[in-house]
Amino acid sequence: MQLQKNISLKPFHSFACEENASFFTTVKTKDELMEALNWAKENKQAYLILGSGTNILFTKQFEGLVIKMELTGIQKVQESASEVLLQVGAGENWTHFVSYCVQKSWGGLENLSLIPGTVGAAPIQNIGAYGVEVGEHIVSVNAYDTVTKNWLSFTKDACAFGYRDSIFKKEANRYIVSAVQFKLSKQPILRTDYGAIKAVLHERGISNPSVESIANAVIYIRSSKLPDPKKIGNAGSFFKNPMITKTQYDQLIVQFPSLIAFPINDNAYKIAAGWLIEACGWKGVIQEQVGCYKDQALVIVNYGAKKGKTIFDFSEAIIQSVQTKFGVVLEREVNIV
Repeated sequence: MQLQKNISLKPFHSFACEENASFFTTVKTKDELMEALNWAKENKQAYLILGSGTNILFTKQFEGLVIKMELTGIQKVQESASEVLLQVGAGENWTHFVSYCVQKSWGGLENLSLIPGTVGAAPIQNIGAYGVEVGEHIVSVNAYDTVTKNWLSFTKDACAFGYRDSIFKKEANRYIVSAVQFKLSKQPILRTDYGAIKAVLHERGISNPSVESIANAVIYIRSSKLPDPKKIGNAGSFFKNPMITKTQYDQLIVQFPSLIAFPINDNAYKIAAGWLIEACGWKGVIQEQVGCYKDQALVIVNYGAKKGKTIFDFSEAIIQSVQTKFGVVLEREVNIV
């Protein structure tokens, strides 16, 4: 294990704040991961598993060992005339993996194109976009249980997938994802019902879409709405879309007729957090080199702030204003450290 001391985390997370880690190492195999975990235990150091750092905000120095996960590889486990089963390393770049599948016309993940992050982070967050959640296409997840000290394989049901949620998120300090198995289709049922995708396909004159044309449409939509984290510090959507009761919805829609919300069931609605934030006047606002992105209110952007605490405080101000105006509490999607 190559151990580095007092390392800047600026290159390792998309907000690019100038926070440090007491210790830092990279792991490329399960043996190296175990070595790093054992070192942390023997030296009484806290540890943090880090993927590509695109869904995390460091607000202070990390007093412990940051373990950068780089277990990669895409392996075909099974294949039939209609389906393919793949096992993918947790450190594999998500966009690279989706592009690999799209190029082979294996359907299922095309609506999740261009989401930043790693494959290992996908089941933790149960990432979703344009009508698809990754949990729909996961067969199992391999992970290390830091409590029982065993390597486990979680079935899809055992993963307990929910909206931006899973057992791995609920017990964030217990399980370390090492690989994910995906089942993809050679005869996919394409999801074009999301309005933005349908509009782009129509504009391009595509009446019989393919896995590739949907992926290209999603990439176009995301690129036009969201800032590139390689150019401007951000972590994509900073907040979850909040869930409210039907009673709350009925009250809010009377006060705010243009409210954007979607029924989940007979008793619950999901509200567009971006609409709430924009309605509070935050879209395009910049304070202390931190801003609410001009084209998408859900995205908080770092225009040069050095400390993560500045970004956190900006997000707190948004949360407070939305709660004051609408009585709805926004929850951060980004992990705060």
